[in-house]
Amino acid sequence: MLDIQTTATAVPLSTPHIIRREDYRPPDWMVPEIGLDFDLGPAKTRVTARLTVSRNGGHGRPLVLEGETLTPLAVRVDGQAINDWRIDDGRLVIDLSGDDHVIETEVELSPERNTQLMGLYASGGLLCTQCEAEGFRRITFFPDRPDVLSRYSVRMTADKSAYPVLLANGDNVANGDAGEGRHWAEWNDPFLKPSYLFALVAGDLKANRDSFTTMSGRTVELGIWVREADVPKTAYAMAALKTSMKWDEDVYGREYDLGVFNIVAVDDFNFGAMENKGLNVFNSRYILADADTATDVDYDNVQGVVAHEYFHNWSGNRVTCRDWFQLSLKEGFTVFRDQSFSADQGSAAVQRIEDVRALRGSQFPEDGGPLAHPIRPDSYMEIGNFYTATIYNKGAEIIRMIHTLLGAEKFRAGSDLYFERHDGQAVTCDDFVAAMQDASGVDLSVFKRWYAQAGTPKLMAAIAHDADTKQATLTLTQLVPPTPGQPVKQPMTLPIRMALFDRATGESGGEQLVVLDTDTTTLTFDGFAQPPVLSINRDFSAPVVLETNRTEADLAFLAAEDDDPFARYEAMQQLMLNTLVAAISTGVADHAAVIKGVGETLSDGALDPAFIGEAVVLPSDAFIGDQMLVVDPDAIATAREALRLALANAHLAKWQEIYAANGGRSFEYSPAAKGARRIRNVALGYIMAADADAGAKLAFTQFGAADNMTDRLAALGTLANSQAELRVAALDIFYRRYRDNALVLDKWFTTQAVSTRADTVEAVIELAGHPDFTLSNPNRFRALVGAFGMNQRSFHAADGRGYAFFADQIIALDPVNAQTAAKMVPSLGRWRRFDAERQALMRAALERILATPGLSKDVFEQVSKSLA
Repeated sequence: MLDIQTTATAVPLSTPHIIRREDYRPPDWMVPEIGLDFDLGPAKTRVTARLTVSRNGGHGRPLVLEGETLTPLAVRVDGQAINDWRIDDGRLVIDLSGDDHVIETEVELSPERNTQLMGLYASGGLLCTQCEAEGFRRITFFPDRPDVLSRYSVRMTADKSAYPVLLANGDNVANGDAGEGRHWAEWNDPFLKPSYLFALVAGDLKANRDSFTTMSGRTVELGIWVREADVPKTAYAMAALKTSMKWDEDVYGREYDLGVFNIVAVDDFNFGAMENKGLNVFNSRYILADADTATDVDYDNVQGVVAHEYFHNWSGNRVTCRDWFQLSLKEGFTVFRDQSFSADQGSAAVQRIEDVRALRGSQFPEDGGPLAHPIRPDSYMEIGNFYTATIYNKGAEIIRMIHTLLGAEKFRAGSDLYFERHDGQAVTCDDFVAAMQDASGVDLSVFKRWYAQAGTPKLMAAIAHDADTKQATLTLTQLVPPTPGQPVKQPMTLPIRMALFDRATGESGGEQLVVLDTDTTTLTFDGFAQPPVLSINRDFSAPVVLETNRTEADLAFLAAEDDDPFARYEAMQQLMLNTLVAAISTGVADHAAVIKGVGETLSDGALDPAFIGEAVVLPSDAFIGDQMLVVDPDAIATAREALRLALANAHLAKWQEIYAANGGRSFEYSPAAKGARRIRNVALGYIMAADADAGAKLAFTQFGAADNMTDRLAALGTLANSQAELRVAALDIFYRRYRDNALVLDKWFTTQAVSTRADTVEAVIELAGHPDFTLSNPNRFRALVGAFGMNQRSFHAADGRGYAFFADQIIALDPVNAQTAAKMVPSLGRWRRFDAERQALMRAALERILATPGLSKDVFEQVSKSLA
């Protein structure tokens, strides 16, 4: 499935229970078979469950079935109704004397009242489920934990006109008429699976149908189910699915195992998508795409998320997690797989830049704040709070480092052994590492510290040169900073790709892999008459914060000459950062080196336009702030805009040339076309900075003439950040054109929420009262409130209005959808990074949230940890 020191003013009447990894014990009872019968309706659904249970071991403990918001209507043991059951903290407890029984329960649900979007709920006329992590207990009583694996058979009965399509996991084995305008369908899943992978969908849907022939010659029937009007927008998702299936066979040898693979798109969804066995349920934004409504980023996300959920069939479904502390076992591995897949489909260099940018934008701050945790946490109150960038993005980097240490061939051998050894099992991160180690013969015992220690290591690289001996000396030192609960850290294993360049010839002796697993090491290199230029952490081989003694001249050389695309990009970004941080700290701005470096990059005809588009974009306000001991949003904004203006003016003719040269083409979704659009829209932004009037006219013309959403939205964003009168007209035209398309209207909200204008706080507060804004849809809430929380300039307005608004929204959303509300808290949680005045305002906002009566445990955990 594709998120400080004070005293709190209040706590809930009972503090939520803390779950600890060290307390794990195997299930008392297993459930090898489960049959579910749903009598479906939006207001009332009756669920009858038939569980075949077996005592696991020689104990006398009762059967305990998890339940949330459920009341049993009937309980039967071996066909006989019983009354001596009890409810203990929502759990159904049944004392059983024997070892094998059949348990039947009946409950009633109201899907249309389930605003939490966990369990069985209603969305736009559909009935659908979301069970990861603990939603199944909102459907029926069950030992809802990932190490209880069962075979599921499902029968659904529903009104035939309202719900003509009835889907569930596995294979459709029977259908029939139930009389009185109702019908039924039965589905069986032959594979053992945990309850979090259960799914059903009922609704008026149409399918884009296709098929795929596996490497063994089997035919798999494919279906993407959406509203009839949206079927044309599923073509790209279907192509991505088939490409993913082929890639997983070619690269990992993994063949799909059922005869059918279905995807359903729903509008109301807390996550991006869910990998339920044979029936993936997707947030609509990651399925629907066409040129008029989806940007290039949207297309990329559809491809990546479709691949991610499909790849879960093996890395998550066939081999699953023993417990939720092992969440990165499936998510980190699968993110690495989908990143590798996406890199193979387009520009590998740009994909790596985007992956690292996402890591730095969300995970590095997480590692440096009060919510820092290892990729295998030790405890939690609410597991939903651990679907984080650390679990996903940092987890993927850890898998990538194993790949680097072992090499592609041995890594493939390790993955083969992992799938072979643990097929049909619920296992741990240790099991994954053991398979990699056993297949490769590489000792990973020290490397496993990555699973236990939080924090982003800092790597200091100092290079020295001795002219007499013609020897270069490289000293590498690592420091893992303290994090909550982990004040002292052991050294991590850091695979560092590096090269030394001869400044005169521009050549290197080739790339080397240095493995640092101690505090410090010193390496010597012979044959350098002149000081070499250090290219280090190439391709971002280790997720570290890098500090070096490289000079401005060194960085300029690498920005022009490095043969590793990521290192070249990184050198340019470091030049920009150094210039910006110096301007902020000293008040003196020297833009010359950056102007020269950007000019050389723009003039290098050998470079991919998509890469150029990434390399010449300034670091974000938030990333600049991460380089500072105390974040000063106002000074950052001032320095960034000054450098932006300098680059715009210095290269105006080149920006205009690039803009003209990359226009006038009909829409095509290809790497080359994407690159052209990217560099053209970057150029538009710089043209606007240099000449506001001309830029506004150019942007408005592009806005009106665009035949694709990428160009239209880029022009709208450029205008939305400006003072131009055309800004209001463009926003109004966009709204009127797309007001009936929820996914595109989300873009309209976000464009205004991330605006750099001084009046953005007032605009966002006004938009929260807009008729099209709602708390009930997570996409819409994230589009406005979540996006605003990422807007460092406006969110951190010195008067605290942004904080107060944000806290109001979290408080309002919590009783409606606690999981989405909790995801917002980290924007306030980094309050210690700011000046004393902002600290007080942010802390006050958190304390006000914590004092709210009836606060969910989801939000309570995030806020209380942020204030601890």
